[in-house]
Amino acid sequence: MLVSLVMRGRPGASPANRERVLQVARELGYVPDARARVLRQERTNLLGVTFAVQQPFHSDLVEGIYSAADTAGYEVVLSAITGTRAEARAIETLLAERCEALILLGPQTPKRQLLELAERLPVTVVARGVADPTLDVVRTADVRGIQLAVDHLVELGHTRIAHVDGGTAPGAAQRRKGYRDAMRRHGLAEFERIVHGGLTDDDGARATRQLLTTLPPSTGILAFNDRCATGVLDALFRARLHVPDNVSVIGFDDAHIAAFSHVDLTTVRQDAKVMARLAVDHALSRLDADGPSLARETVVPPTLVVRGTTGPPPPSTA
Repeated sequence: MLVSLVMRGRPGASPANRERVLQVARELGYVPDARARVLRQERTNLLGVTFAVQQPFHSDLVEGIYSAADTAGYEVVLSAITGTRAEARAIETLLAERCEALILLGPQTPKRQLLELAERLPVTVVARGVADPTLDVVRTADVRGIQLAVDHLVELGHTRIAHVDGGTAPGAAQRRKGYRDAMRRHGLAEFERIVHGGLTDDDGARATRQLLTTLPPSTGILAFNDRCATGVLDALFRARLHVPDNVSVIGFDDAHIAAFSHVDLTTVRQDAKVMARLAVDHALSRLDADGPSLARETVVPPTLVVRGTTGPPPPSTA
């Protein structure tokens, strides 16, 4: 009983006895079993987070979530989505860990299933718009973000601007809309060119190879995200085209890879720290609410970060 009081940090042991118990624990290398302690509590103080290992921006979000959760006295349980590990399994793992709330980064789970999940515990969706009063959402203004990218290229003198899209990925439809709206606003509807891409560098490279077979050639390429943009850059390099002298490239996210000196990618910045803090705030607000509360959708404004992959178009195409 004395050992139990000391290891649980409860009163009832004298300072001398407490130190003796702790000294023996150190000598034995004993560490309290946090999981067993959680099982004895009604509250676990655990926030579950799903993330895709292939997405650099998700790692930036996770870092911010850890910081915000730690400040609030919560621990974070991560569950990864990989090429061989589905999102459904990642969520099931977090439920088994008795997480009090879930933060889902860019989830592709159908809306109906998200709503069913939200009936069990608070759910915050990040980087995807879901209009429903039972789900909290934190996302970037995707339409505005891609419009900033088009505006930048037009200001540099580009007219033939292509968009390598994200297929069915969260945010892809909004970015396609933003691209079309911006091209038409600039009177460039005849130059619209959307090529099916995806979230990975392979997707970006494949789409770029397709673009290079069509005439007239595009002098500016907007990629769905930064990882897709690295594939675009690789395909252009292999085709012996220089960036930005021959083709300008813009990504989306401003993930940490975008600032690497050998990438130096112009990109639309999603503020990972702000989005992560808001996601944790939304989750904790649900947990602390006395009764049902209205869902909140927080839209974070994007910004354009200009680096070395954008410049004026070649003189012959101006």
